[in-house]
Amino acid sequence: MENSDHISVTLSGVGVNCTEEDGSSAKQPQRRSLRRTWNQLPRCQRNLIILAALVVCLTLVLILYNDQIDAHNSKSFGNSGDFPFPENRETSQNGHISGAAVNNGVKDQLQDIGAPPLSFPNDNLPEFKDMKLPDMRQRSKKSANTQESRKESYIQAPLVDVPNKISIQENNDNRIDEPVVEPQSAAEDDERVDLEAAVANPRVVPGTKDVLITDYVNKLEGSILAQKQHFHGATNERQSAVVAAFKHSWAGYKKYAWGHDNLKPLSQSSHDWFGLGLTIVDSLDTMYIMGLEDEFSEAREWVSNFLTFDVNRDINLFEVTIRILGGLLSAYHLSGDKMFLSKSLELGNRMLPCFLSPSGIPFSDVNLGSMSAHSPKWSPDSSTSEVTTIQLEFRDLSRSTNISIYEKASHAVNKKVHALEKPDGLVPIFINANTGTFRNYATISLGARGDSYYEYLLKQWLQTGRKPDDFLIVDYMRAIDGVLTKLLRRTPKEQHVYIGELINGKDFKPKMDHLTCYLPGTLLLGHKFGMPTSHLLLARDLLETCYQTYMRQPTQLAPEISHFALTTNEEQEIYVKPNDAHNLLRPEFIESLYYFYAITGNRTYQDMGWNIFQAFEKHTKVAYGYTSIGNVKHIFNTRLRDMMESFWLGETLKYFYLLFSDNRKEIDLDKWLFNSEAHLVPFRNH
Repeated sequence: MENSDHISVTLSGVGVNCTEEDGSSAKQPQRRSLRRTWNQLPRCQRNLIILAALVVCLTLVLILYNDQIDAHNSKSFGNSGDFPFPENRETSQNGHISGAAVNNGVKDQLQDIGAPPLSFPNDNLPEFKDMKLPDMRQRSKKSANTQESRKESYIQAPLVDVPNKISIQENNDNRIDEPVVEPQSAAEDDERVDLEAAVANPRVVPGTKDVLITDYVNKLEGSILAQKQHFHGATNERQSAVVAAFKHSWAGYKKYAWGHDNLKPLSQSSHDWFGLGLTIVDSLDTMYIMGLEDEFSEAREWVSNFLTFDVNRDINLFEVTIRILGGLLSAYHLSGDKMFLSKSLELGNRMLPCFLSPSGIPFSDVNLGSMSAHSPKWSPDSSTSEVTTIQLEFRDLSRSTNISIYEKASHAVNKKVHALEKPDGLVPIFINANTGTFRNYATISLGARGDSYYEYLLKQWLQTGRKPDDFLIVDYMRAIDGVLTKLLRRTPKEQHVYIGELINGKDFKPKMDHLTCYLPGTLLLGHKFGMPTSHLLLARDLLETCYQTYMRQPTQLAPEISHFALTTNEEQEIYVKPNDAHNLLRPEFIESLYYFYAITGNRTYQDMGWNIFQAFEKHTKVAYGYTSIGNVKHIFNTRLRDMMESFWLGETLKYFYLLFSDNRKEIDLDKWLFNSEAHLVPFRNH
C-alpha cells in the first residue's frame, strides 16, 4: 500500500490517469503557492492590480448597459422620430402647463397658461394696440369638471404654419417628420476642395494665388462698401452716467491691461484668454456709438498696428467669431474704415479650418498660427450654440467682400443641423464634429450651450430678407412651440413664468440661467416681424420674471442661475443656491429691456434698467473699473472677483446707453441686427 500510494501521487503530478480525488489533492500546493506569491507582492502592486480589475469590470458593465439602452430605444421608438415625452400633460402643483399633444407639433396660443402678474403699462404702438391681451393677473380657478374642458381648449389653431414649399415628409397621421439627411453631394465635395485651397495662405484672398487681402479690400468700391454712420453722443443725464461708467472702465483697462484681453481691476493687472485684445475690439462700436472719438482713435491705432492673428495659440471659434470678427465688422460698418474689413478677412481665413471636419459641423477650436482645428480638449463634442452662432458674422463677411466661401461654409452648418432629428424643435446642447450628430441624452436648455442657436435662427432669417419659405424661420417657430409645450412652467403661488431645462433630454429641472433672459427681447423682435401673438405674451411674462431675479436680491443684481419652486411647500418661489450666486456683469436682461423700449417706446423699461444700472454702480464699481461679484445675496459680503469681462464694455454698457436714449430708434431695428455680442450687422435684401 505504501508503494501504491507513492506511485499514485507521482503519476498525478505528471498528468497520468488518476482519480478525481487524487487530481484535486495534487492541485492544493499550487493554490497555496499562488496565494503565497500574492501575499509577497508589495501593497502598492496589489492595489494597482485590484484597480485594473475593477476598471475592466466597470467597462464591461457600461458596454452591456448601453447596448441594452440602444436596443430598448430601437424597440420603443423605431424609426418614427418620436421622443420619450408623455403625450398629455395637465396643470398640477408643480406648475406644468396643461395641454394635449397635437400631432403636428403645434400647441395652444398661450392664452390660458396662468402666467405671472404683469407690472407693465399698455404699449400703445401700432403692432400692439389692436391686440386683445388676456388678463394675466387672474389665475383660473375651475372645478375638476371644467379642467377637462380646459384641457380641450389647448388644441387650437397651429402657431406654426409650415410653408408648402418646404420639403417635409408627412405620415398618414399628419405628424411632421424631420427632414431626411441626404448623402453628401458633388457640390459639397467641391465646396470642401475650395475650403482646403482657401486655408493655404491666410493673407491671400480665397480663390486667388497671390492677391493680398489689403490690395483686394482697397480696390473695393461702389454699393458694396459700408457707409459711415453718425451719432450725436449722450443727450440726457442717464446716458451721460453710462458714458462715465465706460470711461472709468476704459481708464483702468488702459492703465493696467492695455492690449490684453481683460482687466483685473482689484489686483491692477491683466488676464489673457486668447491674447487678442478682446476688450479693445469688443469696445470699438460702443465707443463709436457713444461719440468717444479720442478713445475710438487710440483703439483703432492699436488694432491697425498691434492686432495680429499669426499666433501659436488655440482659440474658440464661437467666442472669437462673435467678439473679434463681429467687433471688427461692426466697426467697419459704422466707420467705413477698410482697415477693419482687411483684419476681418484675415481672421476669417484663419478660422476656416474649423469647417474641415469629417461631418461639416465645425470643430470648436483652432490654432490661428498653425491653422489646425480640433475638438475641445475637455470633450469630443462641441456646444450646439457655438457651432450655430457664427453664421451672421461669416455671412456678413461674404456680403461685405463679395467672397462667398465664408457664407457657404457657415450656412452648410445650418443645413446639417436642420436635417437632424429635433423633437419638438428643441436641440440637445452638445453635437459631435466628427459624426455630425447630437449627443445622446444631452440636456436641452435655452441657457448655456443652447441659447443662441434659437436667437440666430430668427436673426439669420431677418438678415437674409425674411423669405417665407426659409427653413430657418420654420425651425425657429417650431422651436418656440417646443419651448411653450416642454420647457415653460409657472411657480405655484405667484405664477412666475420661467423656462426650465430637460436633463438627459427628458427630466424637467426648474432652473433658469441668466443667459436665458435674452429670450424676451428676441421673441419681441420676432413679433415685430410677424411672429404669433403667443411669442409676445411669453416675452412680456418672461421679462417680468427676469426682472424679479434682480429685484428679489438684496443687491438688486441677478445671480448667474435662478431656481424656482415646483410645489406650494417650498418657502421661496425664486431662490438662489450658493454656487450660483455670482454676477458676471452680464448683458442679457438689459438687452431685452432695450428691445422692449426700442420697439414699444414705453419708458417704463428705461426705469427698470436704471434701477439695475444703479445697483451695478453701487456693488461692482471699484477704483480702477468694475468687477464681477461672487454673492448677490448679501450687500456686505459681495465677494469681489477681480475680473472685468470684455462684454461689460461691448454689450452691457452699450445696451444701457441705447436703452436710455431719447431716440429709441438711435439704432434702426429695421436696418440693423445685433449679433450675440451686441455687434452690428446690416440687413440684406437677399
